[in-house]
Amino acid sequence: MKATKRPIHTASTWFRRQPPQMKAFLAVACGVMALMFLRMVVHNHDNLFVAAEAVHALGISLLIYKLTKENSCAGLSLKCQELTAMFLGVRLYCSFVMEYDIHTLLDLATLGTTLWVIYMMRITLNSTYMDDKDNFAIHYVIIPCAALSFLIHPATTHHIVNRILWAFCVYLEAVSVLPQLRVMQNTKIVEPFTAHYVFALGIARFLSCAHWVLQVIDTRGRLLTALGYGLWPSMVLLSEIIQTFILADFCYYYVKSLFGGQLVLRLPSGVV
Repeated sequence: MKATKRPIHTASTWFRRQPPQMKAFLAVACGVMALMFLRMVVHNHDNLFVAAEAVHALGISLLIYKLTKENSCAGLSLKCQELTAMFLGVRLYCSFVMEYDIHTLLDLATLGTTLWVIYMMRITLNSTYMDDKDNFAIHYVIIPCAALSFLIHPATTHHIVNRILWAFCVYLEAVSVLPQLRVMQNTKIVEPFTAHYVFALGIARFLSCAHWVLQVIDTRGRLLTALGYGLWPSMVLLSEIIQTFILADFCYYYVKSLFGGQLVLRLPSGVV
């Protein structure tokens, strides 16, 4: 066991000592290698998007298990769940009026479980909710996302309101995890189920980002044209990349903690 941990510890120590530019380069290099691997093993890249939603649903299931087993919502951000319910609700409406498919059913199931988590945190387990730690001002993300959606949205034949709402849910999803990261930043100690949930979000975001990037590569950029013209296609891709990088730092410490055999994740100062 010690022989297994020693190379991981050595690599981790070496990585921490690198300057920010080198860390960024290594992170991008790992991401590119992961994309190349997915491109080789996954032939239908639409399956990556389905897998992303399935992993998100798995993360929600871990939250439900935590709430029912421990009768506590300590360490969880209610604001994060509310933002998640908001963008899922908007996306579900847009799916019904714009393009009903399998993703609509997956979003419906995820929204239902998210609303149940919100109910448990607000009503049943409210006494264990860490209100003082969940202090992220969500209007700082809702207002900019709404303003941006008015300026940059799909240029399709659908009604202008539906196009603006679709853009809003894309932008809001990209930053919806920020309140949860703030809670973990305030507590510095993340219990297992919460860590598993956030890691699942990170994996889901990466799979979703990989779906879009590989689709653009496979179509040699024609997918961006199919999404519309102007800045909207680039904003869709940028939103996916932002979601991935927001969670990348946490996922690194999660994997490091997992290999180190730690049940509780302790975040160093400055993380997330």
